[in-house]
Amino acid sequence: MANPELAIVIPAFEEERRLGASLDRICGYLESRGVAAEVIVVDDGSLDSTAQVAASFAARGVRLVRLPENHGKGAAVRAGLLETSARRVLISDADLSTPIEELASLEVAAVDAELAIGSRSVATSRVEVPQAILRELAGKAFNRLVRLGGVRGLADTQCGFKLLDGEVARELARDLVVDRFAWDVELIWLARRRGYRVAEVGVVWRNDPASKVHFLRDSARMAIDLIRLRWRHRHEPPARRRR
Repeated sequence: MANPELAIVIPAFEEERRLGASLDRICGYLESRGVAAEVIVVDDGSLDSTAQVAASFAARGVRLVRLPENHGKGAAVRAGLLETSARRVLISDADLSTPIEELASLEVAAVDAELAIGSRSVATSRVEVPQAILRELAGKAFNRLVRLGGVRGLADTQCGFKLLDGEVARELARDLVVDRFAWDVELIWLARRRGYRVAEVGVVWRNDPASKVHFLRDSARMAIDLIRLRWRHRHEPPARRRR
């Protein structure tokens, strides 16, 4: 699609059971709005039928990008962002834990910010299906680490529903290095470091018990990635003033 208004990037790893329903809902939403949009599904080395499910929606504007091996959600997001050309880019989880209809809330915030992030932890959020208590506690502990790592003033960096200015998305993607679940923190930290405005927006969120985040393994990996990303970007210059 030439010059789409919106691109939606969906990282997917072995999502054959959930992806079809999500794509049908996303495509229906875009068709109802009459938005010139493309949907990019990045298959992160799946061994199931994820790629085939995505390809079956090609006639409705879905494009498949395949990574030959599993590298992680951050790597899939990065690959998807670099495939876009739209004026705005939405990142969404394959399970639609945040319904696609919440895009409208992010669009309002994006008028005054280059990056609008969905949040499960501000006053306007509506968590309809909460996480298990251990996951919730782990999330709060991780947010403390995020603040210590230099991303302050945000209640929730990890919700997988984010809207970016297209040019900013592609600029940041060229310099992102975190392959797994701490990619959100790197994206936000780097955006702020470069002087871009970040708005946190309360959204509807429904936990999916089939989440692929492993409580102990991925919590440890995210903590390590926080240290790594600061080291890798240690020469990033201070924020520049922007409009």
